[in-house]
Amino acid sequence: MSSVSSGMQETMTIDSPLVLADPPPARRFRPVRFAFRVVRAILSAVDWLIGLASLLVGLSVLAALPLAQFLSLGYLLEASGRVARSGRIRDGLIGVRRASRVGTIVACSWLWLLPARLVSSLATSAELIDPDGRVARNWRVGLLVAVVLCLIQIVASCARGGRLVHFLWPPGNLLWLIKRLGRGGLYVEARDATCSFVESLRLPYYFRLGSLGFVGTLIWLAVPITLLALGRRVPPLGLLGVLGLGIVVIGLPFLQVRFAQEDRFRALFEVKAVRERYRRAPWAFSLAFVLMVLAAVPLYLLKIELIPREVAWLPGLLFVGFLFPARVVCGWAYGRGGLRESRRHWVWRGVGRLAMLPVVGFYVLIVFFAQYTSWGGAWSLYEQHAFLLPVPFLGY
Repeated sequence: MSSVSSGMQETMTIDSPLVLADPPPARRFRPVRFAFRVVRAILSAVDWLIGLASLLVGLSVLAALPLAQFLSLGYLLEASGRVARSGRIRDGLIGVRRASRVGTIVACSWLWLLPARLVSSLATSAELIDPDGRVARNWRVGLLVAVVLCLIQIVASCARGGRLVHFLWPPGNLLWLIKRLGRGGLYVEARDATCSFVESLRLPYYFRLGSLGFVGTLIWLAVPITLLALGRRVPPLGLLGVLGLGIVVIGLPFLQVRFAQEDRFRALFEVKAVRERYRRAPWAFSLAFVLMVLAAVPLYLLKIELIPREVAWLPGLLFVGFLFPARVVCGWAYGRGGLRESRRHWVWRGVGRLAMLPVVGFYVLIVFFAQYTSWGGAWSLYEQHAFLLPVPFLGY
């Protein structure tokens, strides 16, 4: 028995995986790899911040241009619709990385053209002093060389991907361009990549979404705004307009979210569905509505004086910067109402409605007096930047 037991122990000692398995090696701290990870995380965060800034500036520029305003409105609607679908606020930041690439290309190209601008200024001065002189001819040649070198650098940087590191290292771009030209097919590859990037922007989709959202929202606002404008001559009509605008404004932001979420024009008029969502998340709806109204009210101060066309994008940055977060929160509130299966108690629903009433009254009061303070007069009532075009400059 002792021999058998010793044999079994020997077998277990030899065959047991618990005994033969080596202990997992301890993970060693590698400073170089850790430093690379930290640098990569920092660069990624910086790239994201550049993308956010580029996105806001781009939307502001689009919002100040005729017809392109519908692209900006469509983007804001799509952002709220995506948040409503997923319930995550971060999903409202659509295309931040692509915006970072575009912003980097625009900013770095502008910086790389500064030497050419400086040489152009000197060449112009030399031309004025001595048009046929040797100095003027040399500066013209220098200008041509500077422009060619700057364009080669910009084109090579964009062809490599348009990242910041590509613009900061011209020798690498030149060597890459020579090798790539020797291999062939650069033009076809650049053309296909550019077309693919433009298609990824989905500009027709955003334009269609913004146009339909504009038309449907204007249908809701046309009657109360018209009555409000006629209140100058017939005060009872103005009172009806005030009451009608107050009723419409409460549900309009969430009807827009529903339209963007389902991409159906009829969804802009499905009031019962929005009311059902409110019953399931009344406080979230109230918070989103308050933020939407409070974000829109200060922007009426920019309508007191006519904004010059050359700097129309600057107030547009304020408009988009205020309204973008508000629309994202509206999408979050609407999505939150869809996640819950049961209605909240009638007390909480009543408290949510009571919280909205003073905000509605304040907003309608601001809109009423805007026709007397805005440079557009009564026509400014139809702009409604909180629900229609982000930058309400109908004259542009």
